[in-house]
Amino acid sequence: MKDERGLYYHPHAGDSLSRVYVRRGPDGEVEFRLWSADHPEVWERHPWLSLSVVQNAARFYKEERNRNADPLKLYDLVVARALLAEDEA
Repeated sequence: MKDERGLYYHPHAGDSLSRVYVRRGPDGEVEFRLWSADHPEVWERHPWLSLSVVQNAARFYKEERNRNADPLKLYDLVVARALLAEDEA
């Protein structure tokens, strides 16, 4: 899907209040940015992030804060690449 912020997908089925936006960064790597209707400040506080940055942050989060959580479930590289390919076609 696409809106004024760019290409996005819903990370949780049935939840239209959260979106993960995707784009190609300057180096061609896929980048992600989270938006939430419940927490619009997240968009302002967090910049575009590459998957490697997301993976490092998720590892830190699991080790330091919540071993049971998996923040990587939000960031789907397969879906992101499919959206980008469709948009570029």
